[in-house]
Amino acid sequence: MKVEINHREFVLSQPCTLAEALEQAGIDGAGKAVAVNNRVVPKSTWKEFAMEEGMKVTVIKAVCGG
Repeated sequence: MKVEINHREFVLSQPCTLAEALEQAGIDGAGKAVAVNNRVVPKSTWKEFAMEEGMKVTVIKAVCGG
C-alpha cells in the first residue's frame, strides 16, 4: 500500500496501523503530532488507526512551553 508521509512516498505492509506506518517509515513518535488527510490523530489512537491506500500523513515536532 502506498501512502505519503511528509511529502515522501512510502510502500507499507498491508494492513497496518498509523503506529506501524510511522515505524516502517523510521519515524519515532516521541514528541510528535500527526495529522492524516489534514485531521489530527490523537496519539492514544495511533495503534488502532487503520491506514488506507493514498493517505497523506503529516508529522510535526510537538513543542510545549516557551
